[in-house]
This record gives sequence, structure tokens and C-alpha cells, in this order.
Amino acid sequence: MTHAYPDTRLLIANEWVPSQTGATLPVINPATGEAIGRVAHAAPADLDRALAAAERGFATWRRLSAHERSALMRQAATLLRADSERIAHWLTLEQGKPLREARAEVASAAGIIEWFADEGLRLYGRIVPARSERMQQWVTKEPVGPVAAFTPWNFPINQIVRKLSAALASGCSFLVKAAEDTPASAAALIDAFVRAGVPEGVVGLVFGDPQAISAYLIAHPTIRKVSFTGSTAVGKQLAALAGSHMKRVTMELGGHAPVIVAEDADVATAATVLAAAKFRNAGQVCISPTRFLVHRRIKRDFLEALIAQTETLRLGAGLDETTTLGPLAHARRVHAMEQLVTDAVDKGALLLTGGQRPDGPGFFYAPTLVDEVPLDAALFNQEPFGPVAGIRGFDTLDEAIAEANRLPYGLAAYAFTQSFTTLHRLSRDVQAGMLWINQGATPSAELPFGGIRDSGYGSEGGPEALEAYLSTKAVAVTAL
Repeated sequence: MTHAYPDTRLLIANEWVPSQTGATLPVINPATGEAIGRVAHAAPADLDRALAAAERGFATWRRLSAHERSALMRQAATLLRADSERIAHWLTLEQGKPLREARAEVASAAGIIEWFADEGLRLYGRIVPARSERMQQWVTKEPVGPVAAFTPWNFPINQIVRKLSAALASGCSFLVKAAEDTPASAAALIDAFVRAGVPEGVVGLVFGDPQAISAYLIAHPTIRKVSFTGSTAVGKQLAALAGSHMKRVTMELGGHAPVIVAEDADVATAATVLAAAKFRNAGQVCISPTRFLVHRRIKRDFLEALIAQTETLRLGAGLDETTTLGPLAHARRVHAMEQLVTDAVDKGALLLTGGQRPDGPGFFYAPTLVDEVPLDAALFNQEPFGPVAGIRGFDTLDEAIAEANRLPYGLAAYAFTQSFTTLHRLSRDVQAGMLWINQGATPSAELPFGGIRDSGYGSEGGPEALEAYLSTKAVAVTAL
């Protein structure tokens, strides 16, 4: 079955509308490099209307009971699941990932909505014993206000749904500036809430110039909370802007995830798991393993197994069910991969497999492994955000941990070991917001998702995610 790719409008006050200027931007299929649709480009007047709607939506949504909000969110999840094949098809067309990965993203989003719908029922206050019999004291949690969110193109549904679900479960309205590269899947997610019956203005969606829109929304007095996923450089700018207006911020920023393959690791398991994790979504994943640190005693066996796994990947358009590695999002990402690999090899690294773009249309780059990468190579200092992995050997666990912590990032990390002593040492000493041991990344709604240091702050998962959308109020009453 085919699903024609749609043009995408703005969602303002529960209506899908064009920009008031009529401006649009092309949407490109990265597998072909050809335009497949257009997306509305918001002007300041559109943003003013969206902000006014969000303010009205907040006034209504915050007064609904937690049970009413939960029911509407669950209905949105049901509608999303029912429409999952069409949405996954659009997601693959505009983003490039294999269809099976797109299907998984839609299914995961529905589960996240449902978890937060239930968690919103558990936002309890507390009674505080008073110091006098004539007094009563209590603490309540209240929604902070309308939220402005900014999300990237690599997971256009997943990156929105975590923010959206936490905001709505907390009683906040939600206005998102989503990525212009992947508008249809983002719109389909938001539309599920509109069709579920959320009040006008509770959700909103705009597209356009990222810098202009972020500056406008963050500074606007209507917005009380900001959530951003993207690069560290941009995140620091937006955090500074939000801070100047005393607005609460959640930042999920860049990473450069280390992998420590210890001397006692199960080599076959490590190679199989890491190949799948590294090349998921063509490596365009903020928590993708990128710096492989392997004990020298097992390094040869590990490399043989990893190369074998990597060379089984089938490069191609995501709509082909046999494809396991799709294109990169842009031509500039292909150029970035070429630069990283060339720089590493020029500095003495060994190209094990891949390292080239195939002939033909689209933004493809072969899955690539580079061994003995010098520490001064760009590949070991800049997040590749593509299908390239750098590898180095180590002799002692101290050496591996020092390298894992060398960079200012601290989003995700991985390790493989069969020793509980090593496991506990790594869990204590590796500096990251998330550490997966003997497995690939398994983020879930109930677990915190976020980084430390230059990888940001705050959580996009677990009960911790809701705290950023809530204010705490203390009430004390004395009988007259």
C-alpha cells in the first residue's frame, strides 16, 4: 500500500492553517535528493496567534482533572497506533530511516504517551504537620504554564512525544517548533491529540526559521518553560536566553558516547549489539556509541566480529523492506563523514571497512569502522552523528575510564564485561547520564533520559521528567 506524502501546515487553535504570508519550504527525500512536499513557514503574526492559543489552552487544560487529561492522552495514543503504518511511511520518506525503524518509533511513541498519561495521575502533593493545632499546612504541585519546545529531525516523533507527554500530563499547554526536514510525521503526532479531542490551543505546531522562532518564543511572556533537543552550541545559546527571562529549561544536547569493551567481555555479544546500536538510523542518534575502547587482549577477535556484522548491513532506501541502513539526512552530513574519515586516516588511523559514498542519487555513506584513531583526530573529539565508528585499544581499565571521561560530554555510555567488580567500578566512575552495560540503548518512558555536563540537564523520561513542568506551592492556614 502506498501513502501519498502530504504538504504540512501549521497547527494553531486546533486548525491546520497556512502561514499568513503563504511562505513554504521544500521537504526533501534523502534517499533520492528530490522534493516530495512543502511545509508552511511561520511568520511573526503566526507565532502571535499560536502563543495566544497556547495561553487559552493552558487556562482550560490546567482545570481539567488529571483523569480527564489522562483519558484524552490515551485516546491520542490509540489513534496514533491505528494510523501507524501511514505515519511510518511518511517518516521514512522524509527522514530516510528503514521502515522497520520508523514503525518502531511510532509504536514507542504511543507507549510513551500512555505511560505519562498514567504518571499524571500520581502527581501528589502532601500534608505537612503543623506546629500548632490551629494551623494546617500542605504542598501542591501546579503546572508551570505554556511550554515552548524545539526538536530535531533525527527522531521527529520520539523527540516531540517525550516533551509533549510530560507537559500535558502535568497540565501545561504545548507549542513545538519541529524540524522543517521532517514535518509530516511531527504533524501526524500532534494531529492525534487534536482528533482525540484536546481543547483548542492545548497543542500547537509551527515551522520556520529556527533562530528567529526560538528567539521570539523564548522571550515571549506567555512561555514559562523551554525544552530543547539539539546541539550543545545551540543549547547553550537558548539556555542563556531563557535564563535572562527566568524561564525553566530542559536541555538534551550532544554527546560522544564511549564504549568500554573490557578484557572479560563476551566478544560475540559485544560485536553484535554494538553494530546494531552504532548503525541504527545511520548513526544519527544522540546516544549512538561512537568511541569504541577495546582491551588489547581481545581486540583482534572483537574487530573481526564487528567487521563481519557491519558488512552484513544493506544500504538503500528506507521503504525497501530489505534495507537495514538508510541515507543520511542531508548532503552536508555525507561531506562531514568524508572529512572525519579522511582526517583520521591522515593522522595514522586504519580504515577497516566502508569509508566511501556509493554511486547514485541520495545522501548515502557506507557503514565505516576506523581503527587506532589518534586522540587528536576529529573523529575522537567531534560527535560524528553518522555511520562512522572510531576504535582504540587500551591496556588498563583506568586508561579506558580516563578516555571515556576526557571529553566535556556526558550523555550516554556503554560497557561490556562479565565481572561484577568491573561493572560496579564502571557504574560509579563513568561520567554519563545513562550507562548501558552488556546491551544496547533501551530508553523507556519510565527511565530518566538526559545528560550531564555539556550534554545538558534535566530529564526527558521517568517521574523526573514531570518535575520540570511543575511548580511547587506551599499553603499554610491559621484558624481565626
